[in-house]
Amino acid sequence: MLTFHVITLFPELISTYTSTSVIGRGMKAEKLAVKTYNPRDFCADKYKKVDDSPYGGGAGMVLKPEPFFAAFESIEEETRANMPVLLMSPQGEPFTQKIAQELSEHSEIAFFCGHYEGFDERIRTLATREICIGDYVLTGGELASLVVIDAVGRLIPGVLGKIASVHEESFQDGLLEGPQYTKPIEFRGMSVPEILRSGDHKKISKWRHEQSLLRTMLRRPDLLERLDLSEADKKILADLERENS
Repeated sequence: MLTFHVITLFPELISTYTSTSVIGRGMKAEKLAVKTYNPRDFCADKYKKVDDSPYGGGAGMVLKPEPFFAAFESIEEETRANMPVLLMSPQGEPFTQKIAQELSEHSEIAFFCGHYEGFDERIRTLATREICIGDYVLTGGELASLVVIDAVGRLIPGVLGKIASVHEESFQDGLLEGPQYTKPIEFRGMSVPEILRSGDHKKISKWRHEQSLLRTMLRRPDLLERLDLSEADKKILADLERENS
């Protein structure tokens, strides 16, 4: 089982999403677990104050270290010592499928979700990794954490019905997924490619790989630059580029 530990001021945002869809099914199947920790519950003052004005002046409020340290340290010490601790931040490294795969190999993962003008810098010392889901700013870290939880959770064996489908998805091999079709064969003048109806699985697999290369070339050529392509794939790309030029 993989357990996600989420330190958040808004635990209901986490629990509402994770109780539904694929992650919810994974929890019911006891393949996943999600635990939330509200720093307000660990405040020593009667007002449950989790933020304060920044030293040096400036707009907004900064999250205080005491309640966040206390919330994190409420997790069992042995668990804390062996798990990735992710701080969701626009300053972090871009989240990728490769990172999702790496994280899925752990049994425990913790998240820090920020709000307001960000964390007191000392809270960052608890994190083993800072993660960013895109070059934009969100109101809080909950949505970013849920993106990571969803991407990682679905990789756990038994969470998705067919593990084969995971390996055929976009980014799993560094390429975008090619086109998919289902019934009916004809719809508003658009037809399912004949090769997908041929029953020849070897040819279908070859066609799908070519379509994946084509879609990546047209939509995300930057991804191809990062891959160590085989000579066969380079030839396919050259042929596709000529056909589409």
